[in-house]
Amino acid sequence: MSTTTDIAGPPKARAHWGRFVLLALAIVVLAAIGWSTKVVKIGSSEDVASEVFSPERFGETEFPKIKANVEKRAVDAKTLADAIGTDKAQAAKQYGVAAGVGSVIPVSFTGVVGEGKSGVYEVAVDGVPAETKIRMQTGPAINGTDLRDATGDVKFGRFKNQIDYQNAGAGINNAMKKDALAGIDTRNLAGKTVSVVGAFTLINPKNWLVTPVEIKVQ
Repeated sequence: MSTTTDIAGPPKARAHWGRFVLLALAIVVLAAIGWSTKVVKIGSSEDVASEVFSPERFGETEFPKIKANVEKRAVDAKTLADAIGTDKAQAAKQYGVAAGVGSVIPVSFTGVVGEGKSGVYEVAVDGVPAETKIRMQTGPAINGTDLRDATGDVKFGRFKNQIDYQNAGAGINNAMKKDALAGIDTRNLAGKTVSVVGAFTLINPKNWLVTPVEIKVQ
């Protein structure tokens, strides 16, 4: 009778060897995880949570710069109306910043406030053609991205996505409300004389909707 030799070794030896291999693999995996793991202090510049975009903080930081820029470049409404009437494209190029559907132009004027609706008032300005309607928005809802786009410095490339870019405009508008509209009774402006500095997007040359950076009520 012949005897067959078990070349794989005893069952206990095989089990012991298998456990050793699994343990070694586990050590290698844990070492790899430890090597690639970086400890980040909460609130530090490397903390992911700290990178979440804050429209309000952005608006508070950017609005003073935007206000100063608009005030410096603002064109008298009569001068601007004459320039637009002569050559809209040239006026936009000379005074404005290209943005989306039209150029955003800074403007200044003094006039008498008419009746308002939903916080939007028409203002009668001497020297501006009667067919040119000038309106200003005073809230509570401030719409549009005129202030965001007024300087050309707040570009999409500064943001992670379109949502943050859009929210940046809302943050700037909110900062403007706290600064320019604080202390003004925007519900009762009809019949009063106001001096305004602001910006609007030139689309319809005879209909300007101005977002202010400053309003002075006389």
